[in-house]
Amino acid sequence: MTNSMNSYKEHFQKLLNVEIKDSPADMQLIIDVNSDKFHQTLIALRTDGFRQLSILTCIDWIELNKFQLVAILMNWDTGMHLLVRTLLDRDNPDFHTITSIYPGAIYYEREIFEFFGVHFKGNPTYDKPLFLERWDAMPPLRKDFDPQAYSDSKFPKREHPHVFKAQVVEEIK
Repeated sequence: MTNSMNSYKEHFQKLLNVEIKDSPADMQLIIDVNSDKFHQTLIALRTDGFRQLSILTCIDWIELNKFQLVAILMNWDTGMHLLVRTLLDRDNPDFHTITSIYPGAIYYEREIFEFFGVHFKGNPTYDKPLFLERWDAMPPLRKDFDPQAYSDSKFPKREHPHVFKAQVVEEIK
């Protein structure tokens, strides 16, 4: 880690009073916070120059019975990226929207709701279909979603009477 990255790391540790982790990527650090500190962390970072939310995404850690929300923030003045991560209970995936901090999160939250089932309280459109119109099953990116069972329940079984076999037309010499 360079001296400038060490100084960034120290700055964020003082600013947020949390442990900052190194990232394998250049100009990037990782911040893990409790879910009750996620919003105030984002507000502090936005005030500190991280005005771009590059993405808000979700990871299903089924073996931990947790979802992990990951916000990737960017500071255009320094070129620095921060991954701000928090864990949510998989059985009760409710979280408050971050759209008052980063308005563009409205679509990320809708996508996370559709694909993982995380409810974002305060986002007026989180439950409006973005990609999966008329979807009536478990969110499809949850690790306990069974795509074969879903297909079997939704689509008729098709028989394929003709078996296709490869035929060599001409041998290449």
